[in-house]
Amino acid sequence: MADDLPLRVLERLRAIDWSDDSAAYEHANSRALLMREYLRRAAGWARAYRAEESWPFFDIAEHVAPEVRTPSDVAVELEAVLTGLAPSSLRKTCRGAVRWAVLRGAGGELSGDLPDDPYEPLLLMYERGGGYFVEEFIDLNGAMLRLGTVESNLSARPFRTLGPATLDALDAEGEITYFAKTGEGHPQASGPPCIVRRRVDDGRTYDEAFTRSLRWEPTDCLRLYELGHDEIDHAGITEVEAAAFIELAVVGAA
Repeated sequence: MADDLPLRVLERLRAIDWSDDSAAYEHANSRALLMREYLRRAAGWARAYRAEESWPFFDIAEHVAPEVRTPSDVAVELEAVLTGLAPSSLRKTCRGAVRWAVLRGAGGELSGDLPDDPYEPLLLMYERGGGYFVEEFIDLNGAMLRLGTVESNLSARPFRTLGPATLDALDAEGEITYFAKTGEGHPQASGPPCIVRRRVDDGRTYDEAFTRSLRWEPTDCLRLYELGHDEIDHAGITEVEAAAFIELAVVGAA
């Protein structure tokens, strides 16, 4: 029911282990992508409601529908959950996420031209290893991001594949480069959800393909092409593009 929406967000926040450093490192890649997507979505709402000075970590509902308030009993419980959390901007976004849920539950019309639920990527990021700190960069305790500007984040490529299986598949140790097949019958943009990654960790290189078993398994395809034993080339793709391929595989296996 609509009245349950803010309570659901509250319970999600209550369940987060904000000090789980190991989870933050384990999910460093997906957390960075989720933070980037939050910054993009929040930039869209900030621009639409002339709230650029409040971006990036702000209460979006305050600008969209200032008359909508979080019920006092929910607000009291929320403050108990937030006690001791830092920085203050993190607490502000948690309050904003609950208030946004109140706004959604109220059934008001929101512009279809604006980004999806702005707080969902941030909530998912919190659930995958806690919060962040902001100095010169956004420190996610395992990944560092440049904040950028409203303008630069508005032009960022959307990251909409937020399913847990897809996010998990993006997390791995080392420096990762993704590739998609570009040979005949495997057009990069519309071909089968088949991708390969090259992962360099501790000086060792691992080539892995995302298989129909929905996991990464060793592959020789990149090396064979480099040696001239395979005619199918692979083109580099971004993490966001890789996530789209992974999502196709996950959905197809469902």
